[in-house]
Order: sequence, then structure tokens, then C-alpha cells
Amino acid sequence: MNPFSSGTRLRDMIRAIRACKTAAEERAVVRKECAAIRAAISENDQDYRHRNLAKLMFIHMLGYPTHFGQMECLKLIASSGFPEKRIGYLGLMLLLDERQEVLMLVTNSLKQDLNHSNQYIIGLALCALGNICSAEMARDLAPEVERLLQFRDPNIRKKAALCSIRIIKKVPDLAENFINPAASLLREKHHGVLITGVQLCTDLCKVSSEALEYFREKCTDGLVKTLRDMANSPYAPEYDVAGITDPFLHIRLLKLMRILGQGDADASDCMNDILAQVATKIESNKNAGNAILYECVGTIMGIEDNGGLRVLAVNILGRFLSNRDNNIRYVALNMLMKAMTVDSQAVQRHRATILECVKDSDASIRKKALDLVYLLVNESNVKPLTKDLIEYLETSDQDFKGVLTDKICSLVEKFSPEKIWYIDQMLKVLSEAGNFVKDEVWHALIVVISNASDLHGYSVRALYRAFQTSTEQESLVRVAVWCIGEYGDMLINNIGMLDIEEPITVTYSDAVDAVEVAIKRHTSDITTKAMALIALLKLSSRFPSCSERIKDIILQNKQSFVLELQQRSIEFNCILQKHQNIRAALVERMPVLDEATFSGRRAGSLPTSVSTSTGTGHSLPNGIAKPAAAPVTDLLDLSSDDAPAPSSSGVDFLQDLLGVDLSPASAPQSTSRPPKGSADVLLDLLSIGASPPAQSNSSASDMLSSIQDNTAPLANLNGLLSLSPLSANATSPASPAPVMDLLDGFGSSPQKKAENGPAYPSLVAYESSSLRMSFNFSKQPGNPQTTLIQATFTNLSPNVYNDFLFQAAVPKFLQLHLDSASSNILPANGSISQSMKVTNSQHGKKSLVMRIRIAYKINDKDVLEEGQVNNFPRDL
Repeated sequence: MNPFSSGTRLRDMIRAIRACKTAAEERAVVRKECAAIRAAISENDQDYRHRNLAKLMFIHMLGYPTHFGQMECLKLIASSGFPEKRIGYLGLMLLLDERQEVLMLVTNSLKQDLNHSNQYIIGLALCALGNICSAEMARDLAPEVERLLQFRDPNIRKKAALCSIRIIKKVPDLAENFINPAASLLREKHHGVLITGVQLCTDLCKVSSEALEYFREKCTDGLVKTLRDMANSPYAPEYDVAGITDPFLHIRLLKLMRILGQGDADASDCMNDILAQVATKIESNKNAGNAILYECVGTIMGIEDNGGLRVLAVNILGRFLSNRDNNIRYVALNMLMKAMTVDSQAVQRHRATILECVKDSDASIRKKALDLVYLLVNESNVKPLTKDLIEYLETSDQDFKGVLTDKICSLVEKFSPEKIWYIDQMLKVLSEAGNFVKDEVWHALIVVISNASDLHGYSVRALYRAFQTSTEQESLVRVAVWCIGEYGDMLINNIGMLDIEEPITVTYSDAVDAVEVAIKRHTSDITTKAMALIALLKLSSRFPSCSERIKDIILQNKQSFVLELQQRSIEFNCILQKHQNIRAALVERMPVLDEATFSGRRAGSLPTSVSTSTGTGHSLPNGIAKPAAAPVTDLLDLSSDDAPAPSSSGVDFLQDLLGVDLSPASAPQSTSRPPKGSADVLLDLLSIGASPPAQSNSSASDMLSSIQDNTAPLANLNGLLSLSPLSANATSPASPAPVMDLLDGFGSSPQKKAENGPAYPSLVAYESSSLRMSFNFSKQPGNPQTTLIQATFTNLSPNVYNDFLFQAAVPKFLQLHLDSASSNILPANGSISQSMKVTNSQHGKKSLVMRIRIAYKINDKDVLEEGQVNNFPRDL
């Protein structure tokens, strides 16, 4: 016999495939076997049809195409014998799915088999229907399945109940037909039928409010009685699992009771006693008992309020936290997070145990416990909880420090009772994990220190001490350098000493040493070194005795390869050598930074247009306002990127040290050019964001020469303290130079004006109870026939959609190109996008039209949605 003839046994084919040493050999064996099967199919070989189909199923499981054998399944199903039907239905479930059009041909065979006299054949048909039933098949075969719910054999009733679940999920409108049969299943004694009946009732409650009210009124007492009988039942070996009678049925009953009790006080009252009995009687030393207790806790939390039961439920979760099994502890933490919205006081009693979980060796438990601690913190317990978290920060893993640091900083900022405590805690965090702190955190710390005028001395001394022991923490170095530059005189003279402080002896040279260390650290980045140069410039005015040493340190960066540092070094040196008369005014202490404005800026909630004290309105790029009569503008302004336009007086120029010209763009250029005095030029040197020169072909060295000659016009110089590179190729005086806040990092560019919205409104192309698809349209310039469509798919359900696939079909006068979707997983309540391009060969005559098909899986179950989009804009 030919080893690859249709008569080859299945085991021989499997042996031949397993004997292959390479993938190519395997493909050759499969190809020959498929050719033999095709030949047998074309010859209508009935003797080996079932064997061929069995081999095709094995080939399908290996991943090879087997579509040519789909009709063989239908032929075997139509045969009269049970063995042939069994192979046929198995092939039907494996080789086909509900999206196959050939499936419509099997509906009649299924209907005949559901009415067959042989209960085993009925069981085969129910299994197949429950696995691949489509909406059309559900409507056609629902009466037969409903009738089989009353069948004499319990196995058939069980399979019919499972099949009914699939039917009501496919066609929710049929739910009302199954309400009474499902209620009758709840009185079954057979546990297999009972558990499927409970699951059917649960799904009916989810899709039909009518069913929910019916079961709530008619079946609540029966469910309570069933659960009580099971809890008190004697040992039953056929249902016993670890000493507990049928824990699976326990869990299904508790889930259904949670649905019935949610939002109904009367139903909840009926359940209280049995829930308390289950919670206290079930032992937690076995996994089956823990599963029932967990579901019982979920039911107690889900039904209407009963304070005593909820305390009992939270105590059970507290016991779970002491379990050695990581899975049990994780689900306990997860449930406690949900319990926080119900009874936070009961959860607070287990605070110490939850804190221990933050130190667990398992990463997932640590993160979940930290999230729960974050929810537990309030004004009354913020100090002890923060103390414990900071102590753990010292010994925590490097991988976990980033998450832990974010949570601690957020808690300190949110619940801080006083500023001195806030500063102390932030210094501890910066000292232990300054490299993990985000920029906005240390920005906020500087704002708080600036506002706490009575704590300036305390803050700079505390930062100086911390800097001496933790020079490797970048964020700590930045804040320390900034404070030394601003309040260095307080550090030297011990001004503003508090009772809790110990005196510290710091000389002028020590303060300069600290800033010099920050510049020369090999790990310091450009931001830190630039801030240190500014601090040195300020200290040159506050510490006259050290001015020569400071000038030498600044000049060391004159040959720096970093243009920004080189520019600052040269410009600062120019100020120190030639402009002593105005240096003190340039580097005066910063004004108080507005905390509310800074917080609003972080949240992005400030308006884009504000009015100044003079009554005139200015449109600002980030909605930050600065008073028109402000004193010398801060060198590290966190609360504003903008300042009033310069005027002819010296005081007004000082307001523009770090400001952006706010004069209207339509004003004549001549009105924005001040006189050419030396003071005017130097004051403009310190202006961030000044308009670039109209004649901008001169090099940076030419600009610096102009500085020394004191003849350069005001508009011809980039900001002295700007952290943006010096631009030598600006083409328009109306284009602002790159603006960079010293505390916002480097390399950012100014915000571009938002472009106009799309020419076409967005379109909700398809929407169901679980999914919404919307289209956004755009056109390519000069090509009106081509439309670019951005499709956004939004998940409207709490389930995750896996294997997400979008397909579209268009008429012949349209050409469609589909790009890959951003992901094939659509998260719960999330969205993904997919781009497509449509070319309309009859643009202006015919509108776009499209037929769509969306397929995905929910819990390994296939879902198919189809529709047609006809409401495209006409001019597409």
C-alpha cells in the first residue's frame, strides 16, 4: 500500500511526521498526505472519509491549511451512523468557526440531530452548536434547545443549558424565552445540571433586566436554601474536594447571589445569614476553601450595606495577607483596593500588614501593596506611613525605587500638613533616590522653598548638609545649587535659625567649593552645570571676597565643547569684568514664585489669555501671567515663561531679565527697539526669548565682539541665561528664539501655533453595545481623489478583545489600502487605531461607501460584528 494513500492509518501519519528531523521534511510529508486526501475527496471515497478527516484535524493542529476538507465534515454529519457523526462534528468544531459561510449548510443537519431519538447524537449536536453557533443559527435552533432543557436525561439538560448560554450571548433578544426553563433548573438535584443552570441564570441577568427582576423575586430564597444545604451537607465522595462539598457550585451560587443582591436591600437581607455562615464555617487551610472565601467576600462587598458583614469580609482578606501563597496575597490586595470604596475604616485596621507586603520579595505584590497604601493615606496618618515608606526606600531594589519614589513624592505633596515637614521629607527622598525623582517634583520643591520666607535659611543649611553626603543624587545637587545661589548669605551667617537646628559653620570658600563640585562632577549633566554657573554669578555679588576665584571657575568653561556652557562662561565673565555697576541689580534674589500658578501650569488648566494690572490683556503661550510692575525677574523662574515688554527705563529693563517680549506681534519694529546704551545691551543679554535679529547672518563671535564694544543693538543678542543654543541663522525677527526654562530641561522648542482642525468632521462609522469605530479624514495636497482615514476603535466593555481584526470592502470604483493596526489587542475601555487610504476614481460623482467586518476574541470566544458605512461626507 502507498504509504501516503487515503488508507494510511492516522497513527502511521503521526509516526511519519514525528520522525522528520527538519521542518522541510515535515512539510513534505504533510504535502504528500494532503495530496492523497484531496485525491480521495475528488474520488468520493466513502470508506476512508472519517479517517481522512481525522488526519486533516491533526494537520490543522500543526498549523497547515485544511480548508479543502470542510465539506467532508458536512457529509459525515449527514450520515446516519454515530461514529461518522462524531468525527464530523469534531471536525466541524475544529476546522470551522462561526465566520465561515459554509456553516449555514449544516443548520438543517443540526436541527434533525437535535430531534433525533438517540440521546448521544443529540449530545453531539448540542456540543457543536454550543461551540460554533452564529446569530443566524441561534435564531433558527433556539426552540429545539429550549425544549431540550426539559429532556429526561440530565446530561442532555446540562449540555442544553450550556448551549443556551451561547445563544443568549449571540442574540440577547431571545433571553426572555429561557427565563422560565432556567428557573426550573435551579431546583435540580443533579449538581452538573444545577451548576449549568446557575450559570445560565447569571448570564440571563447580565443581558436582561426583566430576567434579573424575575430571579430576584422568585429564586432568591431557593438559592439561599441550596447554598445552606450544601454548607451543611454531610460528606459526599462524588462531589468532595479537599473536604468541601462541590466548591465549584459554591462559587457559582455566590456569584449569582451577588448579582441579585446588588442594588436590592430585600434580596441582600435574605442572604446575610448564609453569607455569614459560609464566611465563618469554611476552612482556609485548603485552596478550595480560600476560593470560596474569596468569592464570599466579593459577594458581601457587592450587595447592599451591612456593616458587620463587611468587617468580617475585610478580616478574611487580612488573614489572606498572612498566607504564604503569593497568589492568595495578591488577590487579597486586589480585593482590599475595591473594599476601600466601601469601608475604608475596616481596611485601615490592616495597615501594618499591608505595609509589610510593600517589602515583599514578589514584585507584583510590592506594586499592588504600594497602590493600596497610597489609597490608605489621609491627613491623619500621612506622617507615620510616609516615615515607613522612606525607611524602606533606603533598602528597596533599584527596579522598585522609581515607582516607590513617585508614590512618596505624590503623598507628601498631597497631604503635607506644613511646609517644613514637606521640605524635610523631600530632602530625605532626594538624598536616597534623587536620580529617580521626576523634574516636576524638584521644581515644586523649589517653589515651596521660595514661598516659605521664614524657612529660607533652614532649607539652604539642610540642603548643604545633604549635599555633603549625597553628591551622586542629581536632583538633590540641582536644588542645593539653586538654594546656595539664592540664599548663600543665609548659609554663611546662620540667618533664620530654628530651635530644632544645630548651628553649622560654613565659610565663603566652603559655599563656593560646593558649587564647584557640582560643576566638576563627571556625572553632572548640562542642566546641573548651567545652574551651577548661574549660582556662581549670584555668589560673586554676595561674596565679594571670592569674586576672583569665582571668575576663574567660570572661565574654566570658556573652552567647553558644550556650546551652552561656553556661551554662559564668556557672557558671565564679561559681566564680572566690565559691568560691576549693575551686577548687583542683575543677580538680586528671586521674587516669590506663585505656588497656585505653578500648580495650574503643571495641570495645564490655566487660561490662555490673562490681564495684567494695567488692564491690558496679553495672550500667553501657556496661560501664565506676570504683573507689569514686578521687580527684578527671577533667574530660575518656574512660574512663567513670559515677562512684560521692555521699556526705556532701567527698572523696566530689569523686569525682563528672563522674560519673553509680550508686545503684540503687529506693533511696529521701531517701537520695540530701546536706546543703544551699555546698560540696555547688558540687560538684554539676560533676556530669554528675545526676538532674533533681522540681520542674523553674523556669527556668535561677532555678537560677543559687539558685547565688548557696547554697541550691539538690543534685538541682536540671544539671552545670556537662556539654555537654548545661540541661533545664528534666524530668518525673521518675528520668530521667537528657542525658549527654555532652566528647570524644564534642555532642547525643547517653543510651542507652535495649533493648526486648524480637520476640514471634515469626524464620523462615528459603526457603534454597538460593546464597540465603537470612528473615522477622521484628511486629504493630500493636490490630490483630491485620495482620502486618508484614521480609524479609531474604542472598547465600550470591561473585557479585553484579543486577536482584533478589522476588514473592509469597497466597490470597484474605489481603491482601498489598509495599514496594520496599532495593536491586535483592544484593552478594556481603551482604544487602538488603524490607518487606511481610499482613492475615489469617480470623485465628485460618487460618494464613498464601505462594508466592514470586525472580528475579535473575548475569553477565547470568537465574536464577529459586521456593518455598512454609507454616511461619508459627499465631497470625499
